[in-house]
Amino acid sequence: MSCNSCSSDINSVPKGCKSNGSCGTGDCEKLSVFDWLANMALPAGQEPMNIVEVRFKNGRKHFYKNVDNLQISIGDVIAVEGNPGHDIGTVSLVGELIKVQMKRKGIAVDSEEVKKIYRKATQKDIDIWNAARDKEYDTQYKGREILGKLGLKMKLSDVEYQGDGNKATFYYTADDRVDFRQLIRDFASTFNIRIEMKQVGLRQEAARLGGVGSCGRELCCSTWLTDLRKVNTTAARYQQLSLNPQKLAGQCGKLKCCLNYELDTYVDALKEFPKQEVVLKTEKGEAVFVKMDIFKGLLWYTYKENRAKWYKLTLEQVQEIISANKKREVVASLEEYESEIVEAPKAEYEDVVGQDSLTRFDAPKARKKRKNKNKRPQNTGDNQQNNANQNSVAQAKRQPKQGQQLKVKQKPNFNKNPTEQVAGNQNSEGVNKPKQKQKRKPVHKNTGGQQPQKAQQNLENKVDNTQNPIGNKPKNKNRNKKRRPPKKDSNNSENA
Repeated sequence: MSCNSCSSDINSVPKGCKSNGSCGTGDCEKLSVFDWLANMALPAGQEPMNIVEVRFKNGRKHFYKNVDNLQISIGDVIAVEGNPGHDIGTVSLVGELIKVQMKRKGIAVDSEEVKKIYRKATQKDIDIWNAARDKEYDTQYKGREILGKLGLKMKLSDVEYQGDGNKATFYYTADDRVDFRQLIRDFASTFNIRIEMKQVGLRQEAARLGGVGSCGRELCCSTWLTDLRKVNTTAARYQQLSLNPQKLAGQCGKLKCCLNYELDTYVDALKEFPKQEVVLKTEKGEAVFVKMDIFKGLLWYTYKENRAKWYKLTLEQVQEIISANKKREVVASLEEYESEIVEAPKAEYEDVVGQDSLTRFDAPKARKKRKNKNKRPQNTGDNQQNNANQNSVAQAKRQPKQGQQLKVKQKPNFNKNPTEQVAGNQNSEGVNKPKQKQKRKPVHKNTGGQQPQKAQQNLENKVDNTQNPIGNKPKNKNRNKKRRPPKKDSNNSENA
């Protein structure tokens, strides 16, 4: 964990307090412990505890005796006994709470594991310690290259240098036993230091390296959880979870430790529920268990012969059916019990968060239809009345006045003579008759009266053809021109 004033850069170095993760606030360290006995005075005649807890890299902690009775407080950097040489660490806990911690970890006060403190670290000790810590990343990178050349099936997860820089501990994980005698020789010749290989489990590796879990928080094993218990698949079955290894496994590849947190609550709640192997006997057939909701007290059953539909029953209804079956009584059907369940109305939220859907931004936006400005409004209500008034006024304008006749426009007929075209299809009374299709009459050479212009041209062409011995027809210049109706002359109107 880190204090509020720290923010790490790309090299995982805190920028806030500038102490590189060894500040004295007690919050930058992993697995920190709150000293709730710090403000309590000791009874009269009792000597203070002369053992302190010292923290090293990635939450590794050990107990050391203060033989020389040095004035040590939390956050001091001290030099302690190493194997061989000395090591540099930070004091993480002092006082009477040490007794509780040692009892919890099973370490006796007079044990050989408890080594002694040499002195408070000098500036020279701290400089050598920081120089050794800076070499850890490069050492790990080169060590993995050597592992690849030797072809050993092991993973080098972390490297930790001793405070004096004369020894390095390599932490690795492996599924099988590995013969790394040649590996130690290569490491010693490459780095010129004392090598110690230490195998750790997958959970211990995740605790040392740290990370963020699927819940969005830091891993429990790297922040506060110290006893890594075994997790079985039965814990997932009691909690009605799907046995999907991708969802149930943590970053270490094992089952998540948090599956044990609520296991006792589920086990106590399941004592009231019937066993899943119990079969309900009804008139429609036997019903078997499908699933349950433990905290809502609901169970789902289905018929053996027809498994398409599931029937939701309460815990009291299922117990009632089981007690009736024990008395050799058969209930009617599961449909009757399901119809008796009264569903509570869902709470209606009035705040903005409850009204909006979480997936409202996932759906694509609907395109707005553009309004057609040229579209005529529909004839509804007042519009129909206005349109009717306008139509009546237009009809009144079209009607002829007294003493006037309505003029009728006629389309010109190009197939008729000019005299017939002027006269039109009128009878003796002057009333127009419906048009009738008439056959086109041929134009004779000797016709009385005036002939149209086209007929005269045809006659001239025939005369030219008789005079032309070759038989080539002269080109008609007016062939492709658009036909126009003959002009109306005063003579034509008199003849008509």
